[in-house]
Amino acid sequence: MFQRRFLSLLPLAILFTLCGGCAADPQGQSRLAMLADIKAEPPGDYFIGRRYYKVDYKFWGYVRKAGQEWSTAKLVMLNEQQKLAPDRELGKIGNDNNYEYKLYGEYSGQTVYEPASNGFYPEFVLKGYELKAIAPGNIYNTPGATDPQRRVIAKPY
Repeated sequence: MFQRRFLSLLPLAILFTLCGGCAADPQGQSRLAMLADIKAEPPGDYFIGRRYYKVDYKFWGYVRKAGQEWSTAKLVMLNEQQKLAPDRELGKIGNDNNYEYKLYGEYSGQTVYEPASNGFYPEFVLKGYELKAIAPGNIYNTPGATDPQRRVIAKPY
């Protein structure tokens, strides 16, 4: 009897462990939903980008391959010679902070120096985009990560 009850509760215990106790934690539930959405992305020749606007920096945001978790995303400099970034196209720099896009393009293989952060970032050549979400789930552990005024460069989890 004990063994049968234990085995029936085992899947729940595993789920609770995997999501970090998400039943009592809305962020955990949100993270699980986000991971499910990522796994459901259809394969294709596109990327997913999250705009990461900071007043003092010139990088564009995080880009990951479709179907991969945000922890694999790269902070990129955008090459806009073929297509302007969404905010620049509207003439409203940074108005799309934390928006999520389906991006079409490719990495050029070059790295670009960004002086304010003293960092080198891969160059992504933008060829097109589609807006996916204006209020997507949180992908950062750092409080205030999406505040454009804060000089913090958070990494997605």
